[in-house]
Amino acid sequence: MGDSIKKNPLQLAREYETLHKKDADPERQMFHITPMVGWMNDPNGFSIYKGEYHLFYQYYPYKVEWGPTHWGHAKTNDFIKWEFLPCALAPEHEYESNGCFSGSAIELEDGRQLLLYTGGCKGVDEKGRPDQDLQHQCAAIGDGIDFVKLENNPIINVEDIPEGGNWLDFRDPKIYKEDGRYIVLLANRPDDGSGRVLMYESEDGLNWKYMGILDECHNEYGKIWECPDFFLLDGKWVLLGSPQEMQTDGLEFHPGYGTLTIIGDYDKENLKFTREHLHAIDYGTDFYAPQTLETEDGRRIMIAWMMNWTNVSFKMPDIHYFSAMTLPRELHVRDGRLYQEPVKELDNYRVASAYHKDVTVCEETSFDDVKGRYIDMTVSVKPEDDYKVFELQIAKNDRFHTSVIYDREKGTVMVDRSESGVRFDIVQKREFYVSDLGGEIKFRAIIDKDSMELFVNDGAQTCTGVIYTDLDIDGISFKADANVKIDVECHTINVE
Repeated sequence: MGDSIKKNPLQLAREYETLHKKDADPERQMFHITPMVGWMNDPNGFSIYKGEYHLFYQYYPYKVEWGPTHWGHAKTNDFIKWEFLPCALAPEHEYESNGCFSGSAIELEDGRQLLLYTGGCKGVDEKGRPDQDLQHQCAAIGDGIDFVKLENNPIINVEDIPEGGNWLDFRDPKIYKEDGRYIVLLANRPDDGSGRVLMYESEDGLNWKYMGILDECHNEYGKIWECPDFFLLDGKWVLLGSPQEMQTDGLEFHPGYGTLTIIGDYDKENLKFTREHLHAIDYGTDFYAPQTLETEDGRRIMIAWMMNWTNVSFKMPDIHYFSAMTLPRELHVRDGRLYQEPVKELDNYRVASAYHKDVTVCEETSFDDVKGRYIDMTVSVKPEDDYKVFELQIAKNDRFHTSVIYDREKGTVMVDRSESGVRFDIVQKREFYVSDLGGEIKFRAIIDKDSMELFVNDGAQTCTGVIYTDLDIDGISFKADANVKIDVECHTINVE
């Protein structure tokens, strides 16, 4: 007991990881990153450091529930196989007593790694109310493994918020470098209760001054836009955010915790972002708080938490870790949309393949060599007769399945997991519009144990969700209400 008293929270977390990390190994997804043990939520610090890709994440090692927030840590060379590193941050000081919340990372000019994060603590807010949960921005600098928090934390304080912004919702710093200076984006809630994205600049990444407001929603698209990200891609500027308290807008936005892509032009001199196109990032039940990096070969890669705050109370029993990240995705802007595709490195882990071309399907059809729960499968559908509905079923046996249904007349795709074996009263169906391609449609489904990421029409839309059937339920079938021709390409993935 005496030894424990001398150890700080970071030491205790690292020792706990070492002792318990193997408990979760048999449960893990094969090629999606999961926490070393315990709880995971938002991706943080997705960045390059000394030629390797690092990912930090919101983390509580001691339970499969949200707790005082730490930063977990892993790195990779190819976005598929990850090496776990020791816990990077734990709440140790008064200014972060509520937790080390979400943030980002960058390599400084002197070769050190800078972590920026939101520290939460109790204090008096801008209206003079005591005992409020204040948020401010903190920094730690290290060598890729061990990090030292700055003595002058917080480095962006609540007093640095422009007039009209509250001190309770001021978080999620996203740092990047532009024109020889550092820029950081921050989510904040103004007086009208909605959301806005603030910008700050720095010469050294440590001393910051306020620039202005990049964009704000005026209660049009949810409330505070958590985890903002901003980058130039294919000649357009892209702003990503995760709004709280979204309201339904047809099939584009669903209520609750949502995601938002805004594509437009940006006048740097006048700090003016002009919106041109706006849509959801992902239409699934389990996708939130994405973060991006630019690779050394110029690709923009995004990763997100493969869960949603609405669903976190519903867990399978006797588990040692909770939740995962999405497969990293390569992004492009085409025709006013954000396109997403799985990183090309996944192709390197194909160990067996099956191909079926120009197969006529109407009644339910399956193939002996197309099945599994660790697969990368592409299905292309072409009209033969005047069909109205095509359905793909995965993780299927006589009792259970998860459906992907294309309704040609409505122009929609629905993902329905209500027959997936789930025992919880949560959202089971998500429907979204897809482009009319004359009855042709293309699905790519990445299935890893208990998750599916669906990419429609080369990533024009994506839909991510957790599925609940036992792993030996691995059938796949295809059917339509009239004759269609399908091409199927199915690859088994193995990273071990």
